[in-house]
Amino acid sequence: MSLPGISKSQSSSGSTKASLEQTLKVRRKLSSFVDRLTKHWRPSLAQKLFKEDEIHELCYRARETFWMQPAMIEVKAPVRVCGDIHGQFEDLLALLSLNGHPPRHRYLFLGDYVDRGPYSIEVISLLFAYKILYPEDVVLLRGNHESRPVNMQYGFYMECKKRYSVALYEAFQYAFYCMPFCARIEYRILCMHGGISEDLTDLKQLDRIERPCDIPDLGILADLTWADPDPSISGFEDSPRGASRIFGADALKNFLATLSLELIVRAHQVVEDGYEFFADKQLITIFSAPNYCGQFDNAGAVLIVQKDFNIGISVFRADELQKTKRQKKDKKSLPKK
Repeated sequence: MSLPGISKSQSSSGSTKASLEQTLKVRRKLSSFVDRLTKHWRPSLAQKLFKEDEIHELCYRARETFWMQPAMIEVKAPVRVCGDIHGQFEDLLALLSLNGHPPRHRYLFLGDYVDRGPYSIEVISLLFAYKILYPEDVVLLRGNHESRPVNMQYGFYMECKKRYSVALYEAFQYAFYCMPFCARIEYRILCMHGGISEDLTDLKQLDRIERPCDIPDLGILADLTWADPDPSISGFEDSPRGASRIFGADALKNFLATLSLELIVRAHQVVEDGYEFFADKQLITIFSAPNYCGQFDNAGAVLIVQKDFNIGISVFRADELQKTKRQKKDKKSLPKK
């Protein structure tokens, strides 16, 4: 029904214009949010750059964006694949400075954005903002720490409570509930946070995942977020983590053959060089938080899948990231000519 004095076409045109204006307004707000995080953030301003209601809205829009996409995302090459970040926001900023911010490059993150490190809110907020702005070029998978039973214990709950409120913590959980669990690059590489599942024999099974959901202790979702490779075993065995299972090289080989895949890319474990191969390079672990928790002397890494399907690995250490940050700061402070 059109309004009095306005034709149906005029009414439709007005509605489209209003919708476009609203979309542009949202994008401007998100771009401002990203600029504050990437250009103006520093620890002393962590509480001053953002209002809580901004982050609430971000969680809502991220949830809607995840909801609109399937539980397994199809990803085109070229793409940069990143592992665990765990609240190391300054390292994330340096990583993006080294590799290029979205949408200059397409990114696939494998989960575990929160807990352990001091700035989980900044990490997940920046990645949520990028996801909403560039939904096809930023893929955020769910890790085992994007789950209430885990992030209630390992830092994220207390960070939200101390810095903002329990209500904000809940808003993040509602977004986590809708995140995808795996991604497939050019139909050849399957990516997830944890590992393979004995119960996953057809990728169409992932279409039947009902979201929102939490992560159980057993089954496909547990395996995709918790499972680990183990060179000392055959087949599958119960995991010492108390959730999911561990798997051997033979189980991996059978999984790849069954699903017509060439490679598994996963995260979930600290590895000294930032990456580690398993089972004749049929699986690679990527970890992107260097000097993890200030307790490990590990490097971080980003896996780069080129358009021609050549695969490279960018390895960096915490001191290199700090040098990049200093150079960026010095460049900003140079006097104008």
